[in-house]
Amino acid sequence: MSDQTVFDRFRKTTETWPDGPFLNILPETADVYGITAGEITYRDMMARVLARKETLEGADFGAATRVGVLLHNRPEFVEIFLAVNALGGSIVPINPDLRRSELEYLIDHSEMDAAFVVSDRIDDIAEAGKSAGSHLQVLSPSQSPAPLPKQPKDADDETRQREAALLYTSGTTGKPKGCVLTNEYFLHSGDWYRDVGGLVSLRPGTERMLTPLPMFHMNALAVSLMAMITVGGCLIVLDRFHPSTWWDSVRRSKATCLHYLGVMPAILMKAPASPADRDHDVRFGFGAGVPSELHAAFEDRYGFPLIEAWAMTETGSGGVISASREPRKIGTHCFGRPTDAIEIRIVDDNGNAVDGDTPGELLVRRTGGNPRYGFFREYLKNPEATAEAWAGGWFHTGDIVSQDADGDLHFVDRKKNVIRRSGENIAAVEVETILSKHPLIREVAVAATPDAIRGDEVAALIVTDPDTANGDAAQEIARWSLAEMAYYKVPGWIGFVDQLPRTPTEKILRAALKDVVAREMSDGSMHDTRAFKKRSG
Repeated sequence: MSDQTVFDRFRKTTETWPDGPFLNILPETADVYGITAGEITYRDMMARVLARKETLEGADFGAATRVGVLLHNRPEFVEIFLAVNALGGSIVPINPDLRRSELEYLIDHSEMDAAFVVSDRIDDIAEAGKSAGSHLQVLSPSQSPAPLPKQPKDADDETRQREAALLYTSGTTGKPKGCVLTNEYFLHSGDWYRDVGGLVSLRPGTERMLTPLPMFHMNALAVSLMAMITVGGCLIVLDRFHPSTWWDSVRRSKATCLHYLGVMPAILMKAPASPADRDHDVRFGFGAGVPSELHAAFEDRYGFPLIEAWAMTETGSGGVISASREPRKIGTHCFGRPTDAIEIRIVDDNGNAVDGDTPGELLVRRTGGNPRYGFFREYLKNPEATAEAWAGGWFHTGDIVSQDADGDLHFVDRKKNVIRRSGENIAAVEVETILSKHPLIREVAVAATPDAIRGDEVAALIVTDPDTANGDAAQEIARWSLAEMAYYKVPGWIGFVDQLPRTPTEKILRAALKDVVAREMSDGSMHDTRAFKKRSG
């Protein structure tokens, strides 16, 4: 019989590799969390999970119980996930950056019954629960819950279709949507990683995967964790990405593979070259968003491939596409082509298929009789949004991509990040990639700002040395840009900031970015470079 739950799979792996390492807590991570460093075997974690399960069961936790988890990347996060899953319940991972209004919404909307929280946030969560009118129990990981006021109910869903986690989207265009993720979602994610092959082949009982990504994000929770559980590997979870100690962590952990975000290679490449650059055991990195101009240079310097991939919380590994086989077309934002298990369409704003390599929105679904296999089940309490996302039987990703003559896909930008200037569509990511080549620019993010004549104008926020953050530098950057990109893509407004707004996974926080641009415009802090935007020739 195939696995029905995440806990089923963990139990089978524990039976196969009981003394194999499951989690590795590095000293630097242990110091941050104030916990013990070292490795936790599958047998040890199973003992912890079963003890936790017994405690929760004694408090009437069961099927359909939702448990909030705000524990950063501590081992207790995984322990609670597996114990709750064994009882048929679901976890609601909580982003530690959320504050009162956001927490009130999350608690109310999810109707979570209890929450395990780090000690310094217990009061925040408890106050938010009261404000939301919830009877939420807020506990530290070491506390035992009191019996729940409502009795556990029998789950109506087949076990594989039962909710295992409720992950909330970032909410950049409104209230966050709760993605219902089933046991099948998690199990298929592990299966995909085990079976994909090519440059990301995993070796049973051997692999050691390092990730700095947060456990409240689908990548670490559903991809990294499930990959290691599925093949009996060891997961090394950092508290976050630390550039200065990254390679020490890689070497000390003996990582054989790692997960990355696009910002990481860019930062790591700024460090001076060292004879120790290839002193590691890493066979591949898996992630998305590596800057095109740095992709080949990074691989040449550090000696392992960065495998670009595409997925979303909603698609999980049911719709994942990766450049796991050659030719990977390095430096072109290529993330491979769909396998036979996935169908795609690329459409314009009217839903019509685009011609040739014209960019358009990516639509995806599974082949066969179940187009939603491995995807999220639904948006909680929002059937209208679920139906809209699946309009016409295809999942609408909101990502703009192009497909070359070989069938390979290339990422362009998020649909909502496309700037519409005088009838021209401008991808923010493309402009950012080009601007990042300028020697004065440390970091850059681009957004639209309203323009009375052209609809939108390109606005760039730039992090640079304080001594060069002035109007002369803005003009110099604008002049330089005219030789690097079409005139209409050149920033018409340039502002200098100390830092860019980012998500916990180090992606640019687009919604906040627009707010920063609006504030800088209102304060008169943006430099007007529109006069430089003239056609040449």
